[in-house]
Amino acid sequence: MSEREIRYGSYLGAIKRHRRQVDFSAVLEAERQRPLTPRLRAVDLHRLVTPYISVRLAEQLRAVVPLAMLLIAFQALALRSSLLSTETVLLGMAAVIIGLMFFMEGVKRGLMPFAENVGFHMPGQMHPSVLLGFSLLLGAAATFAEPAIGALQAAAAAVSGERAPWLRQLLGPYALWLVMAVATGVGVAVSLGMLRLMFGWRLKVLVLIIVPPTLLFTVWAAQQPDLAPIIGLAWDCGAITTGPVTVPLVLAVGVGVAASTGRSDNPLSGFGIVTLASLFPIIAVLCVALYLTGQGAEALLPMQSERADSWHRESPYPEIIGAFRAIVPLLLLLLLVQVLLLRRRIRQRNVFIYGVTMAIAGMALFNMGLTAGLVSLGEQAGVNVPWAFSPHWQTGAPALYPYALGISATLVFAFTVGYGATVAEPALNAMGMTVENLTDGAFRKRTLLHAVAIGVGCGATLGVSRILFDLPLWVLLVIGYTLALTLTVLSREEMVNLAWDSAGVTTGPVTVPLLMALGMGLGQVVDVAEGFGILAMCSVGPIVSVLATGLWTDFKTRRFTRISA
Repeated sequence: MSEREIRYGSYLGAIKRHRRQVDFSAVLEAERQRPLTPRLRAVDLHRLVTPYISVRLAEQLRAVVPLAMLLIAFQALALRSSLLSTETVLLGMAAVIIGLMFFMEGVKRGLMPFAENVGFHMPGQMHPSVLLGFSLLLGAAATFAEPAIGALQAAAAAVSGERAPWLRQLLGPYALWLVMAVATGVGVAVSLGMLRLMFGWRLKVLVLIIVPPTLLFTVWAAQQPDLAPIIGLAWDCGAITTGPVTVPLVLAVGVGVAASTGRSDNPLSGFGIVTLASLFPIIAVLCVALYLTGQGAEALLPMQSERADSWHRESPYPEIIGAFRAIVPLLLLLLLVQVLLLRRRIRQRNVFIYGVTMAIAGMALFNMGLTAGLVSLGEQAGVNVPWAFSPHWQTGAPALYPYALGISATLVFAFTVGYGATVAEPALNAMGMTVENLTDGAFRKRTLLHAVAIGVGCGATLGVSRILFDLPLWVLLVIGYTLALTLTVLSREEMVNLAWDSAGVTTGPVTVPLLMALGMGLGQVVDVAEGFGILAMCSVGPIVSVLATGLWTDFKTRRFTRISA
């Protein structure tokens, strides 16, 4: 394009041709005439709200719908059975999806800013003992707010009171003791995690110190008739605690502590707390069970039957009360620390109120959909799956397939459920992106996703096999964690942090109720005392698979470096 010279005066005249001068007083008068609250049309609301909701809704749909469709499709195509109470289950699933969307948004807007602020300012203003005490209380309070904790109460009905009396007691009359034990374990783990951040302790050393005594305690408990049935529950509780409340809040405080202590330049400073939070509840639950069983038969309490005519027993009142009971203590703890100890006022109160309201409403909706949706779907799958290789437990109809083929189909189904649930986990996708950036592409996000998913799938297969064949869980745990500890010794610290924390990331509020209900349903049909243990095996599987993948990646990198040199 050819250039043409023009006079500057001509240029100014051209751009001023359509300009009109307006007096500033006229502008002020026009502003006064405008309505204080602009009127929004329906299309304006749609343009504002739809993008905000669609992103958050899509995240929960990706986590829930594929797994639910897999369970329904397997029953319809392989087991030739239809879904019972279809409308109730679908409404329950919808309540779970919307509830999780509200709840996660509420946690991000209402609770996370407090945790980050407290974690950043408390180390510089308070004595370390105060920080450790706050960490203990934070871990305990966050445990009560975990959505998957409600799945423990739903599992009580599937436990045999004659063959596992103390397990039934922990899930019934002593349920509060169980939750308190888990909360105490998480609190101690968070406190130890803060000490690790302050003093720069290596996670590999902590794992090698904590895991072997835990395994020895488990082996000893397996030899005690009263404690043996509780092992599966104890190890499953370690997976339940690392959910969408505990992990973000604890990591937010951990990042703040790392920043205040000058360790924020370490990109892996947040890793490790999740691992500790999944180990200490195991020890706490076994200790509580040891104390109760030591009291003898006199400590056994009658199973109380709830009166259905009480207004507070009818939905939605229990779910609403449970939501307030879970969120309010955690909220009060964060508020008291920020206002009274740190002397800092609440900023953006409207956003804070919005977040708390969303968290409570989301928790209530999730609780309402838990039993009707996730638990019901998992129990139906667990009840119908054994029909593939054994006569139907109700009608006596012959097995659908030969025994070997039916067992193989069941195990493939278990692997697919574990694999599919892991790939859809949003937290794992976020971790994969972080790891790819930290390793400069050497450990790709895709590699991490498949490594963790394969580990969870293999763990789910072992957990289902344990229920089908009534295998001793403690043997599987010893073999799995011995292999994990061996790989831990051989691996780099960064891979140890990643692998052990990936086990906690995979057990979310959708995976836990489904897999737990699947195990309970299978246990009832094949007549075992309890159906726990699937989550425990799903936790050790990704540790082994990620550590093995990391060692293989390091081997290829060193080999490539030698060839290039």
